[in-house]
Amino acid sequence: MNTVHAFVNAFPFMASHLHLLLQQTVLFLEIIGTAIGIAWIVACPLGMALGHWHRGNFVGINLANIARALPTPAIIALLLVFVGIGFTNITIALVVAGIPPILISAYVGIDQIDPDVVESAKGMGLSESQVLLRIETPLATPLLFGGLRTAIVLIVGTAPLAALVGGQGLGVIIVNQPSYGLDGVVAATLWVAALAVGGDMAVGVIERFLTPTVLRRARLSAREEVRIGKNLAEIPLRP
Repeated sequence: MNTVHAFVNAFPFMASHLHLLLQQTVLFLEIIGTAIGIAWIVACPLGMALGHWHRGNFVGINLANIARALPTPAIIALLLVFVGIGFTNITIALVVAGIPPILISAYVGIDQIDPDVVESAKGMGLSESQVLLRIETPLATPLLFGGLRTAIVLIVGTAPLAALVGGQGLGVIIVNQPSYGLDGVVAATLWVAALAVGGDMAVGVIERFLTPTVLRRARLSAREEVRIGKNLAEIPLRP
């Protein structure tokens, strides 16, 4: 009953503490924006290069899996020794958490492209960089953005831990129940959830816009493709 009561009262809390929530949201977005940007800049080109050259993937993917297995609180605690508390600590921890899904998705997206398509592009005189940027990247767009969407949700959901190491953001409200009450904790948690869903949806719209039309149309099930092929085969040829 207390949980339901807190959930209901979370909305009046939002109305009465809107300035506080907006202020902490700006600081929260600064943290997650920096972490997502660094993770994308580091992991996406590396994953694409591994997928294109088909070399070093064993080391790269296994390192990514190790990073994914590390608990973020443990990373934060370890970084206390080297960088202390504050923005740098939580940013590094979030970057470590965001790199694996981006790296793995970028690698798989490029690596799975039909080798015949790549060879055909090279046969037309395209250089390695042109093949990667003009052929492989557009074909891998859905997986590239899929990894980014996963990283965004993961980072947004983990960023409230910044409050534990002197950082700012919505986590300040979430971990400070004595000051803001359970209503405030629930309100800030709902705020974080809304940011995660909103970020995922926004990137999904960008993904749809940048995905080649041919790929969007090609997303038919195997059964539909077979059915279409049979229908075409049954059409009589004109003499």
